[in-house]
This record gives sequence, C-alpha cells and structure tokens, in this order.
Amino acid sequence: MKIHEKYINRCIQLAQNGLGRTYPNPVVGSVIVHNEVIIGEGWHQKAGEPHAEVNAVNSVKVKSLLPKSTIYVSLEPCSHYGKTPPCSNLIIDCGIKKVVIGTVDPFSEVAGKGIKKLMDAGCEVRVGVLEQECRELNKRFFTFHTKKRPYIILKWARSSDGFLAPLPLKNAKRKPVWITGKYTKQLVHKWRAEEQAIMVGTNTAVADNPQLNTRLWQGNDPVRLVLDRNLRIPADSYLFDGSVKTIVLTEDPSEKMLSKNVIFETLDFKEDLAQQVCEVLFRHEIQSVIIEGGRQTLQTFIDAGLWDEARIFTGKTHFKEGIKAPEVTGRLISETKVDQDHLKVIFND
Repeated sequence: MKIHEKYINRCIQLAQNGLGRTYPNPVVGSVIVHNEVIIGEGWHQKAGEPHAEVNAVNSVKVKSLLPKSTIYVSLEPCSHYGKTPPCSNLIIDCGIKKVVIGTVDPFSEVAGKGIKKLMDAGCEVRVGVLEQECRELNKRFFTFHTKKRPYIILKWARSSDGFLAPLPLKNAKRKPVWITGKYTKQLVHKWRAEEQAIMVGTNTAVADNPQLNTRLWQGNDPVRLVLDRNLRIPADSYLFDGSVKTIVLTEDPSEKMLSKNVIFETLDFKEDLAQQVCEVLFRHEIQSVIIEGGRQTLQTFIDAGLWDEARIFTGKTHFKEGIKAPEVTGRLISETKVDQDHLKVIFND
C-alpha cells in the first residue's frame, strides 16, 4: 500500500496546481507508472480543457508501455460525456489494466459509475488510497455536492487588542483601515484567486469601498457578493464598476440601480439569513466563498454554524477601542507567521 500512497500523494501535489481554475470541476491529478517509474503525469488545468488522465496519457512518450502500466488518479475517473469525453473510456482504450483511485467522486453523474465501467472492462481497480487527503483536496467540490452549499471560509484581521476596526471617525474617507502588512495582503489576494466568490456586508462596503479582486495576485477574480438590505451602498462604489460579476443580496430590488454585470437576489432578512445566502450561492453553482466581513455578517454565519474554516490574522496594530472581533471555537489546524502578522486557521468540525 505504501507504494500506492507515494503515487497518489504525487497526484495530490499535481492537482493543487489547478486550484481556482477548474470550477465547477474538481481539481484532479494523475500519474502513470511503469516498473515503479513515473512515465507520465498531468492535472486538470481549466474547466472545458482535458482532464488529468488525458494530460497524463498524452505526456507518455512511449505509448506501447501503457498496457503494462498502472494509472493513479486522485479522484474517480469520469464516466459521462460533458465538455470532454469520459476518462474511464480513455483508460480502457489505452489498454491500461491497473487503476488506483484516491476517492470516489460524489457528483451524481459519476459517483461509482466510472469505477464500475473500469471493472466491467476487466481493469483491476483499487479505491481509497489516501482517501481523506483526496477528499480534503476537493473539500469545496465535496461540500457543494454533499451538503448542497458552498464551502464557507470566514476571514478577518484583528488588532493586537482584539478589534476589527477603530470606532468610526467623522468625515472618514471610504477606504479600509489596514491592520496587517503587505505580505498578508498579498496572501489574501492569493486566497481570493483560489475561491469562487467573496462576500462582505453593507457596512464594510460603505465604509471601505472594497474592490474584492485579485489585483495583487495572478488569477481569476472571485464573484463578488454583498448583503445590502435597503440598497444603501453608493452607486459609484467599486462593487458596481462592472468589472466582475457581482450579486447583491437585498430585501427589495424594485428600486435597483442599473449596472452591467450586477445581479440582484431577494432575501428575507428576518429569517435564517445565512441559510438563504447558501441557497442563493448553490443556485448560482458557487462552490466556495470567502466571507470577509464585517462583524455582523461574520457573526451571522458563526451563529448559524454555517462555516467550514476560519482564517484569523492578528496584527501589531493597537486600537484601544473599536468594533470587537468575533470569536469562534473549533479545531485549530495551524498557527503561522506572515512577516509580523500571526495567522490562525480553525476548522468547524
């Protein structure tokens, strides 16, 4: 089994190269091994483009070795026709007889059908190698298909004395008050490129006028979401500049402003707000979201228990008074330093 773990681990490493680029597809890696030597490898690079198994097969220089080789893949090979042909068919057509799979695909169009097709064709199939690691790799995809909601990441920065922001100042300009340093800011933009959406509340949108894009990192801009019950956010805000798809969650969109690339969704702000947000995101096929604030928005999801991961920065800034940062309890995954800032990651088990 150890030898299988070695190659599935390599599949996981490869798959991570596609994070943020494959939605709505999962990230997948694959390697092809002959006599304990990797002769081909690949990963799914972008939705609509060849899957990991195709790229792995195409990278093999001596195709005659394929029938004598084992293919490893972090997620069950697909069995249906989508934008690309089924990978299980490709494996069979190449004459590969040994297949090792990290975990079963939860998507109903696959969900064991790829494995069955391979076995019916006479392939020797092993499933469940580094299964937990492979599920963690695609935690967004699994959450979306099994819980019918996006994977929810809460993120905030707090001062050294536990505040999200100082008390509002008169005549304050519409720009954020930075608690953390430039390296943390860049890391956050990297995270944005990895997730499908990002969300803030009304007060944050009004006070900070955020862009919520990936200008400090190469990658796709996430879909922007904002809670704006009474449509208080000024029309000249960055959120309405049309550069990125933006979803406004409001109570009454009848007076909505006209702006390209902006979608209005109606919510009942008196009833299970966090759950309603999840339903809207699921309908828009959004598999992951970073909730960046403010305090009321973060607390809404914490109180509802609708979050999977919290990423909490503590900077060296000291406010003495202000808006208190929220508190969460869960399983501490890691504590690291980003230059002068402290990062804590907590899972909601």
